[in-house]
Amino acid sequence: MKETPLISEDLLKILVCPKSGGSLKLESDRLVCKESSTYYAIQDGIPFVLDESP
Repeated sequence: MKETPLISEDLLKILVCPKSGGSLKLESDRLVCKESSTYYAIQDGIPFVLDESP
């Protein structure tokens, strides 16, 4: 049985890290930016890619 991805491949291609502008990779149940060492949650197929730094 094929597992359904958390987010679509098309969306993953256009998302970038708001801190570094780097690409995001899907790892387990979250998005990861290697450049800024930041993790972003995915809930119900919606990536929460927000820069919450002051």
